Amino acid sequence: MHPLRKLRESGSSTLGQVSTLLAENVVFNSPILVRPISGREAVAAIFAQSSSTRGSGRYTAEFKLDDRTTFLRWEGTIGDHKLESLEVIVDDEHGLIVERTIAMRPYPAVKLFRDAMHASLKDKLPPDVWDYPTP
Repeated sequence: MHPLRKLRESGSSTLGQVSTLLAENVVFNSPILVRPISGREAVAAIFAQSSSTRGSGRYTAEFKLDDRTTFLRWEGTIGDHKLESLEVIVDDEHGLIVERTIAMRPYPAVKLFRDAMHASLKDKLPPDVWDYPTP
């Protein structure tokens, strides 16, 4: 079981617990942000918040794609709406996460999740990660 999955399935994950799983130069690619986020502090804040924001659910699949790459599938809810995520996690030679890329569906539930994450993290992440610039 990947350490991030194990932490998330243990209950609420704190910022400190999440940080211990991340490489200093970790990169996070998310469908709710317009560009990747990098750096342990910012990515840990996102991961810790997302666990409580996304509601109930569980991981339904885990596959090792190679020695450092893990695929996870999660199914749950946000409010009363079904939310599903697929993710690819890449670890470094020390087992720390260096990259995590997530896809989510369906769009209406993703929008609810994004809006809740924005409300929680708008003061912790730069404004240019939430929306494209307007001309």
